[in-house]
This record gives sequence, C-alpha cells and structure tokens, in this order.
Amino acid sequence: MSFAKIYTRGLLGLHAPLIEVEVHVSQGLPSLTIVGLPEAAVRESKDRVRSAIINSGFQFPTKRLTINLAPADLPKDSSRLDLPIALGILIASGQLHDQSIDRFEFIGELALDGLLRPVTGTLTIAMACQTAGHELMIPVSNLDDAALLPNFEVYTAKSLKDVCQHFDQSSPIQPILANKTIQPQKNRFDLADVKGQLRPRRALEIAAAGGHSILFKGPPGTGKTLLASRLSGILPPLTNQEHLEVASIYSIANTPYQFGHRPFRAPHHTASAVALVGGGCHLQTTMRHSKQLCDKLQVLSLQ
Repeated sequence: MSFAKIYTRGLLGLHAPLIEVEVHVSQGLPSLTIVGLPEAAVRESKDRVRSAIINSGFQFPTKRLTINLAPADLPKDSSRLDLPIALGILIASGQLHDQSIDRFEFIGELALDGLLRPVTGTLTIAMACQTAGHELMIPVSNLDDAALLPNFEVYTAKSLKDVCQHFDQSSPIQPILANKTIQPQKNRFDLADVKGQLRPRRALEIAAAGGHSILFKGPPGTGKTLLASRLSGILPPLTNQEHLEVASIYSIANTPYQFGHRPFRAPHHTASAVALVGGGCHLQTTMRHSKQLCDKLQVLSLQ
C-alpha cells in the first residue's frame, strides 16, 4: 500500500480540530515534503521521524514521500504530529498493517531513539476525541492529564515500537479507563483572613451571590489584591464540567494546576491592557476570519 491516512488533532484556542495526516509513497528521487501550513516544529519533524523509525528497527523508505496535513488552511504547530507522521510512513511503505487504525487518534513527540515524549493540550484533545467516539493513543507521561476525563479509555505507549507492536498484535496495549473522581478540597483563600474592610467584604458577597463583576480601586497597600483573591473562597464549588474546562486551559498553557480549586490570577499592577489580553496570533487564520466578518457585515448592510 502506497497511501495511508492517520488521524490526530491540533489546537486552535480551546478547540482541538481534527487533522488528517495523509502519506503517499511514490517512485522518484528520495525526498520528504510536508504540505498543509506546517510551522517550524512540524517541518523539523522529518529529521526526528527518520531517526526514530530507523532506531525502532524499521526501514525509512528511499522513495519520494509526500505528507499532507488536512485541512490545508489550518496552521499546524507543535511536535505532537511526530507519532502520526511516523505511523503513516510505516503503513504507506508496507511495514505496518492498518487494521483498526482508522478508529484511533495519535499524539506524541518522538525522540531520536523512538521514545515518546509528552506534549501539551492532552486534556483538550482527549475531550474532543471522546466527543468524536475515537480511541486515543498518547505517551505514558501524558496519562495524568487524560485521566482527568471521566469514563474515557486511553492507550499509552512508551515508544514508537510499542505502538507498532500493538497493531501487529504481537504485544497489545491494554486500555486504561480514566475515571478519576474529583475530591473537594478546602480553598486556600478564605475571607476570614481579612480583618475589618466591612464595605469591600459586603461588595464581595453581593458580587458572589449575584454573579456580578467587581472592580477595586485605590492606592497601593489598601488590600485590593487580598480582597480579590478571597472572592474564590465564597463562590460555590466548580462543577465537573467547569473543572475540566479550567484544567483544559492550564493543559494547553502547559502550566501546573491544582485540580479542584478555582483559579486566581494576580497580574502586576503595571501590566498593560495588551499584556492582560495576551499576544500572538496566526496571521493567516486571523485574516481569513476578518474577511469572513467583513463579508457578513457587507451582506447585512445590503439588507
């Protein structure tokens, strides 16, 4: 078989869109071409994949390899595409059978010796995979993130060789049922720590009871940050879905999160509005969305 299709996922904000890794092996001078808006980490994957395949006991095909990452207009980043690219090459070159592989999704960074390294955004990808009804293969180091999703079976592997042996039926990997229960924990911020400040305390209670926003303004050292941090201590506990959404954000940011607590962020008072919102964007995606918005506004104005 000279063609293979492997499923994986990318990250676009808090969403994990499906990505199809299509690999075609054809006659010609040995080369490897990756198309579909790959960014630097994805373009460099061809060197990691080549070494990982060879060091895992397989042969890297000396033919013309074309790898398409669909949809082509979605920018692809991160090294989580290493594993699906390697599996696509092995299947397209006839070294691995593709039985039941179409119901799996794969993420993982490959080391030069074929070992799997952890990636970010595992929980967000697992949630999208569960919604789609697919199985998920991840590195062993990412099990803790995926275990936060209840009633979802995940497959973990230590290396590319382990994944291949699973589909060759020589050494099947047993799925792990992620069914971690959320234990309620005492909030580390308690309003009882605040002495006096009766009016601000009353404002916090009203904001918490009615779900309102609140703004503290005053000179430094009057207790604005202290009071704001105590708001999470008088709010009701997070629901299971809210826990997953918060943990998903921290998973994408690759930031440790104490599961079970409401998050509190305390930016410095000199931070600008741009710094608070955050910077960085995919220019092509932003331009496309802006054009679509302009088209919609033009249609509304004509009506």
